[in-house]
Amino acid sequence: MRVEGVSTRLCVCIVSDFFYPRMGGVEMHQYFLAQGLIRRGHKVILITGTYEQQRQGIRYMSNGLKVYYCPVLDLVAQASPPLFFSFFPLLREILIREQVDIVHGHQTTSFLAHECILHAKTMGFRAVFTDHSLFGFADIASIHINKLMKFTLSDIDHVICVSHTAKENLVLRAYLDPRNVSVIPNAVDYTKFTPDPGAAPPMDKQLNIVLLSRLVYRKGIDLAIEVIPEICQRHPSVHFIIGGDGPRRLQIEEMRERYQLHDRVELLGSVHHNDVRKVLTRGHIFLNCSLTESFCIAILEAVTCGLYTVSTRVGGVGEVLPEEMISFAEPNRDDIIRALQEAISNVKRVCPWDLHNQVKKMYSWHNVTARTERVYFQVLNQPRATFLQRLRRFYDCGPWAGKIFSAFVMFDLLIWRMLEWLFPREQVEKAYDFPEYDVFRNSSIWSQSHSK
Repeated sequence: MRVEGVSTRLCVCIVSDFFYPRMGGVEMHQYFLAQGLIRRGHKVILITGTYEQQRQGIRYMSNGLKVYYCPVLDLVAQASPPLFFSFFPLLREILIREQVDIVHGHQTTSFLAHECILHAKTMGFRAVFTDHSLFGFADIASIHINKLMKFTLSDIDHVICVSHTAKENLVLRAYLDPRNVSVIPNAVDYTKFTPDPGAAPPMDKQLNIVLLSRLVYRKGIDLAIEVIPEICQRHPSVHFIIGGDGPRRLQIEEMRERYQLHDRVELLGSVHHNDVRKVLTRGHIFLNCSLTESFCIAILEAVTCGLYTVSTRVGGVGEVLPEEMISFAEPNRDDIIRALQEAISNVKRVCPWDLHNQVKKMYSWHNVTARTERVYFQVLNQPRATFLQRLRRFYDCGPWAGKIFSAFVMFDLLIWRMLEWLFPREQVEKAYDFPEYDVFRNSSIWSQSHSK
């Protein structure tokens, strides 16, 4: 698709507090999206915060992905504190240096993404936001997050959600027009996640159930702690392999000690993403006990490795796979035990390669990238809003909130004008592309993927 006055080669700036070396669904989504955009001939940079003083400055990742690890310290779980306007000068210089066309923020709890979208819109850039999570409406934290989302998304060009459930949730939380929200799911790299039937022991001797996630309350670890002893008592051949780390690890260790399950519950601790396949292929069944999920990439990775999956039916999990490939349970102890027992009885009839090939046809990062690219060009083809139109959108957010939001936007404009006067953009040195960028673009790999 060609947009009048805009090159078909874009420079996309992805912004989020969450990225490598922290690993999770949001981080993997951003990485694979960036790699897919690069393969389609675009330039991609990524802006994130500092990670434990170990990653600062500019780093290059695969295929020339340029990552700015900015001096932004984390407040809790790598989420940065509100910076208000202090990050604006650095962001402005990066966007001008890299000649960015689109700013793409990720994840609701990333203050850095929200602030960069505000600053980018003040500077006249187009902005897109992807939401990866579900939030409620009643508790204090959700109320504040929802108001923040209303502020940021009042002036957004387009919004992407990873499931239809997430779209409905976000439209209600932020009072959005559903026509301005697209659903583009996550995907899985099926070339890296492949079955290995020889890695797991024979099921008649030992049946392995894998649980691989962050050990936090939201992932349903408390439910798993109740389920594991009961399943071990009913099925002597069942072993559990638990990968991941978090505050609930101590409770799992206490459960293992209380029921004397040291030889039947294996705790791996934190698992590097390169080793996820090795862990998954050791199992026959994958267990997901999450209490809330927008999509859940872990399920896709497990099924792609040939594991039969048992999961709680929460959030957007029901949209990920058809029911013949997964067993659903309500998020309570008894129903999870029921679903696990059915899976233990039926897993011998499951062909790992059949599961792999079905997922391969349903999900691919090439498809996700192509649909996201279409959103970018659609946004660039829209008329640019004037400052008064932007101000009106914020003012309509509420009798009190609207006035506060409008004051923020006007002050942001004032700071931008001051920066333009003090540091003229003509004096900002333009950044060079990654040296191997043009080589990669002219390669047969890029040509094949772009021709699709």
